[in-house]
Amino acid sequence: MDAEYLIEVPGEANPLTEGILYHVLRSAASNDPQQIQTGTKQLQKWETHKGYYSLLQAVFVDKSLPLEVRYLAIIQLKNGIDKYWRKTATNAVSKEDKALIRSRLLESGINEANPRLALQNSLAIAKIVRFEFPNDWPDAITQLIQILRSSTAPNASRLHLPRCLLILLHIIKELSTGRLMRTRANLQSVTPEIFHVLGQIYIEKVQRWQAFLRDGGDDEGGALEDIEQSLLAIKVLRRLLITGYEFPNRDKDVQEFWGIVRDQFGDFLPIALLEDSPLSPDVQQLIGKHLVQLAKLHLEMARVHPAAFVLLPDSLSLVRAYWGLIAKLGETFGSKTAVASSKIGTDGDADEDETPIIEKICLKGLLLIRACLSMVFYPAQTFKYRHAEEKEEKARATQLVKSDLLTEDLVREMMSTIVSRFFVFRLSDLRAWEEEPDEWEKREDGGEDYELSIRPCSEKLFLDLAKNFKGLVIQPLLQVFYSVATPENEDILFKDSVYTAIGLSADVLHEHLDFDAFISSTLVVEVQKQKPGYNILRRRIAILLGQWISIKVSEQSKPLVYEIFRHLLDNSDPLNDQVVRVTAGRQFKNIADEWEFKAVNFKPFTPDILTRLMALIGEVELPETKMALLHTISSLVERLEHHITPYADRIISLLPPLWEQSGEEHLMKQSILTVLSRLINAMKADSRIYHSQFIPIIRSSIEPGSDTQVYLLEDALDLWSSILAQTPSAPEPAPPDLLSLLPHLLPLFSLGTDTLRKSLEITESYLLLSPATVLADDFRNALLKSLAELLGNLKPDANGIVTHLVECVVRGASGFGGEAAVQVLVGDMLSSSFLAKLLAGLHGGWQLHQSHGPNRSAPDHAVDGVVETDYFSVLARIGLASPRVLFDAIASISNGGAEATLDWLLEEWFGHFENIGDGPSRKLVALALTRLLELGQPWILGRLQSLMTLWTDVVSELTDGLDDKSVDCLHWPDAPSAEELPTEPEAPEDVRRRELIYSDPVHRINLIVFIREHLQAAIQAAGGEKAFQEEWLERVDKDVVTAFGALGIL
Repeated sequence: MDAEYLIEVPGEANPLTEGILYHVLRSAASNDPQQIQTGTKQLQKWETHKGYYSLLQAVFVDKSLPLEVRYLAIIQLKNGIDKYWRKTATNAVSKEDKALIRSRLLESGINEANPRLALQNSLAIAKIVRFEFPNDWPDAITQLIQILRSSTAPNASRLHLPRCLLILLHIIKELSTGRLMRTRANLQSVTPEIFHVLGQIYIEKVQRWQAFLRDGGDDEGGALEDIEQSLLAIKVLRRLLITGYEFPNRDKDVQEFWGIVRDQFGDFLPIALLEDSPLSPDVQQLIGKHLVQLAKLHLEMARVHPAAFVLLPDSLSLVRAYWGLIAKLGETFGSKTAVASSKIGTDGDADEDETPIIEKICLKGLLLIRACLSMVFYPAQTFKYRHAEEKEEKARATQLVKSDLLTEDLVREMMSTIVSRFFVFRLSDLRAWEEEPDEWEKREDGGEDYELSIRPCSEKLFLDLAKNFKGLVIQPLLQVFYSVATPENEDILFKDSVYTAIGLSADVLHEHLDFDAFISSTLVVEVQKQKPGYNILRRRIAILLGQWISIKVSEQSKPLVYEIFRHLLDNSDPLNDQVVRVTAGRQFKNIADEWEFKAVNFKPFTPDILTRLMALIGEVELPETKMALLHTISSLVERLEHHITPYADRIISLLPPLWEQSGEEHLMKQSILTVLSRLINAMKADSRIYHSQFIPIIRSSIEPGSDTQVYLLEDALDLWSSILAQTPSAPEPAPPDLLSLLPHLLPLFSLGTDTLRKSLEITESYLLLSPATVLADDFRNALLKSLAELLGNLKPDANGIVTHLVECVVRGASGFGGEAAVQVLVGDMLSSSFLAKLLAGLHGGWQLHQSHGPNRSAPDHAVDGVVETDYFSVLARIGLASPRVLFDAIASISNGGAEATLDWLLEEWFGHFENIGDGPSRKLVALALTRLLELGQPWILGRLQSLMTLWTDVVSELTDGLDDKSVDCLHWPDAPSAEELPTEPEAPEDVRRRELIYSDPVHRINLIVFIREHLQAAIQAAGGEKAFQEEWLERVDKDVVTAFGALGIL
């Protein structure tokens, strides 16, 4: 059959057989794009077909087929395991196929000669073992152990042992990463047997290749195999020791093995470090890799099982040996011989592609010392408290580290070595500074993980020591500092390292060092010195000031700090090379972000520093560096507030090229949107001349299906919110392009909590800016429908934002068109089911409160607590605006009649009143319920006792402590006085919100007068005091009447 035909007909027409699958795999693995595309599509269609994965395995195990076809087959099988092996997966692999695949896995794995295929098959086996061991494949590990035992027999295939080790390595990796306790427990159950067999194999292999290296022999190939296999074995054993034992120190086999590898560490080290070694580079490198694995074992044991690490044989002497290596490395690390001791590349520089083995081991040693410090000083992060024996082990381990390792002499030696050796630049650092300034600066600024490099790791260790051994650190450090911190001392590299230490320990030294005097007497002078090498010190001074600014720099010294940065950013000074200026640009963010930064004090320096920062962004090439400098400008914009206005044009003109250059780099675009938001907020209403430029950016970022919505939505919403907040109020008309964005809000309500919260806030901003637009027929009903969908599906705080918005809408309608507008709005609340859902929630709450006992269950949609308060607040706003509209709305959706609904609703409302916490909400409810008296209906007059109790509570609360009991404390004057208004420019929205608060009936109405007037009107409507007394007041408890009477309202 023609293979081309096979992959061109529809998938359903292709029966799934091994032969056809082979042809399709061959096409998908070809070099022809058309064949690859059609072949891949066919494979995707077969993914859910029964028998597909067992046939893939059949192709893989057939060694007569081409390698590329077999490779694609095992890749497809491995990927399918992730998707379809779980029993709960849709279209899961059948039991029969699983059994067939399992039966061939190990045999095919140990006999696969090709390393690439063997690796992929090992990964597939590991994934299956994680799913199926021990329940569905109980003998998986037992089979492997049997293979492991037999593979060391004299007549065994030389392929079996390395392949078995490879499979075992990936199984242990897979089981080690399992988060479920069951997965870890499964691994721990088989660990002792694996460890016993594999440990013996490892020790024998090491002994054999050590004997060969020592005594020589003919079987060089066999010795190389032994080294490779012992390396695989120690990789497995390292993981087994960490994740396979709960308490490694309590196992005798582990204790014995720990001692053996401790000795091996000392044996391997001189072989791996020997220069001009007679061994081939490959062999020396393999032995070096053994050392790295042992170092990883030491470090992981100290991190994962800290107490066990300390209590295992000779561990603390091992840590001291690591420090000995580190100190030895320090002898050349920061000196001129550092490059000479490394391999020299073809360009005469150190070969940076491969870190020297001594540095790898010393890096692990530094991390190991940090782990030991954590055991003592940060135990909560390291130890888990369980049984008494564990507590005793933890206490013993901690005491041993304190007494036997962290001695005063060792701590002093570590501090001294770190400062004098590892903080000092190497010649290779300085060469990289000159040749690749942007890359070097980015790496030094923290772009490099401290666990991957000696210098940043030594900084972390220094910081740990400085914080936890203050008594030992402060005086020696100050002594060194005073000896070098004078303009006359020109030992630049050492001075740089001392300043590094002073910067890192600012938290520790601030009470012992007069940093202000140091700035004026030394830094100001040093930063102006025109001598070769002083660019190193200028860079360090920028970092040092950034570290100390928030710790201890006086107000009087800050102008000096600003002046230093102005000088460091000046590109006309030849010593201010790009590294110096970029470092100053980055560090100035710390200066601007400092808590007590005052825009007025910085104003004289603003033009130069801003101009130089913007020029520097144009000069550097790395996007990460541009973004870091943009963050500095962004912080300055925020801190300068309205003082930034004169520079707005230049800042905005800087951004479009950056936007274009960023391409698909969305982090840069996010930073740009943040700058724009901050600029608009800083400029207040003056920013309106720029608003129209930013509307298209917002629109493109919020449109459904937009490529950028996922990345830019949050920042675009912030920008949108800022523009709304700074748009002037009436009589200036709201910009049409800004109003045109309003419909885009509603789809955002369904995009998650954070987006919803911001979208609701923006909706409220529109309501404040242009109520007519939000209340217009073409938007109002759609808004209420969207809000109705949210009710009952949100957390309490998000629900509160929804109900608050609806309260504002009710107030907006009332202010815009009085009772008629409220009636239209409530009609929409009915048609959108918003009001029905709200009442259903309250009815569920009422039903919940009617039932008692341990077995009571909450009805669907029942609300309680703060959510119930929010629901009643919406009803209160409607009732306060128009009690008639509220009554008619309730009547229109009441199945059993309006009075029946009002009966349970008022019972719940009065009953819930005591759970309303804040005064304004309590007064709002009191006002609304009082207004219901206007309707003169028995269902409200019959609850006069509840009303009087409520009035007594609220009025007593709101007049408590006042001399004048005739006015409640929430009754405010018409507007705030001039003295109460801010003196700085305000955001127009802040003014609108203040007006909203001051116009709130809660603050416009005096509750005491309001109650008096409504009660008097109710008495008159009932036919006078006598009729009112006989018909309604007689039903009220005398104590309630007395308490209300004591208020003096009537």
